[in-house]
Amino acid sequence: MKDFGRVFAVVSVWVCSIFCPLCGLHVNTQTVVEKKLSNNSNNNTDSVAAQFYWFREQFHRQYDTNDEFNMRFLHFREATKRHTYRNLFSTATHSAKYGVNQFSDLSQDEFRDVYLRANTDTVPLFSGQKTEGLPAKFDWRDKAVVAPVQNQQACGSCWAFSVVGAVQSAHAIAGSPLQQLSVQQVVDCSYKNEGCGGGSPTRALSWLKQTHVKLVANFEYPYKAKTGICHFFSQSHNGVSVRSFTAQNFSGQEAAMMGQLLECGPLAAIVDAVSWQDYQGGIIQHHCSSQHSNHAVLIVGYDTTEHLHVRHTRDVLC
Repeated sequence: MKDFGRVFAVVSVWVCSIFCPLCGLHVNTQTVVEKKLSNNSNNNTDSVAAQFYWFREQFHRQYDTNDEFNMRFLHFREATKRHTYRNLFSTATHSAKYGVNQFSDLSQDEFRDVYLRANTDTVPLFSGQKTEGLPAKFDWRDKAVVAPVQNQQACGSCWAFSVVGAVQSAHAIAGSPLQQLSVQQVVDCSYKNEGCGGGSPTRALSWLKQTHVKLVANFEYPYKAKTGICHFFSQSHNGVSVRSFTAQNFSGQEAAMMGQLLECGPLAAIVDAVSWQDYQGGIIQHHCSSQHSNHAVLIVGYDTTEHLHVRHTRDVLC
């Protein structure tokens, strides 16, 4: 059994400076630019209809009935209005750009109910000492201990991806080769959570610690993007187990969180991702409420001159 030290989870964290270079939305911004779908264009019916036609071609949308077509068009039109409004607030510290992506034909309620499925648990407020003398920037990706971003697809499993990402990075930091571990194993077997229906990073880590379940390699238990029957492995099977973990609330304590990132490794965190439905790139400063945390990510670094480095699973949010 491969066993290592502490995994750190950041729960209900107030992360108000987010940059997502591979930010789960997997939007094709180059194509958007090439097609010149300007967010500042007027929203008359003809203009929006042309954009909607391009959207359906780009993202291979087919609707079964006229009623569904009309409903999706209305959601798309509302999305273009949101893009125009949100882009009015672009500043040096809030450089996020919003526009058409594969979520643009969803209502805001639908996006939240389907994809924002991370659950928070009440954990103690961080009361440790703030680390002094932090470097201006740090990124665990530079240390070759962060695995490639995976495609979450239409499954509310962000909570599992964030936990497995933290575990496999902690294992690599402890001296073992970086190995992509099975997210599907956590989705299927963490009985305290609801698989693709959502879950809590804290409860997933508690399950790993209490049961001594060893996470196997991803190729042995590949990701299916749906909840399945748990496959058990013998205790003699190679895998990685969690001996201990710490969960803290870092609301309003980003400097302390950066210190823990440096000391402990990449952090499994829960953030408010409501505005990410329309996200295309840049730094997000708005919609940063620790009271409405809904999406699990892995924080791998920071840059105090620019932004935190936040990874989450590509293509579809949780």
